[in-house]
Amino acid sequence: MLHIVNKSHTQTSALRSCLRLAQPGHALLLIEDAIYAATRGGAESAQLAQALQTLKVYALQPDVEARGMAGRLVEGVVPVDYDGFVDLVAEHPNNQSWL
Repeated sequence: MLHIVNKSHTQTSALRSCLRLAQPGHALLLIEDAIYAATRGGAESAQLAQALQTLKVYALQPDVEARGMAGRLVEGVVPVDYDGFVDLVAEHPNNQSWL
């Protein structure tokens, strides 16, 4: 399963809910303002670091760059471009967008 979160952890509880319900082996893609949770020093970075033990976590690179966060991703978070986004969706037949 691919979980897609697009809202900042300061706007909604979507990321917390996602991390609570995601199962080992699932993938998480952070897009738009959700990428802030994947930056070093972000309020959710500790929770995300714990999730990295059982989930594959990705961040959409164009959104990272657009928000000036390049080079600040938590270790283990994999940046992907738009082609990588498409590949993740194709690789995971089940997708859950967290609003």
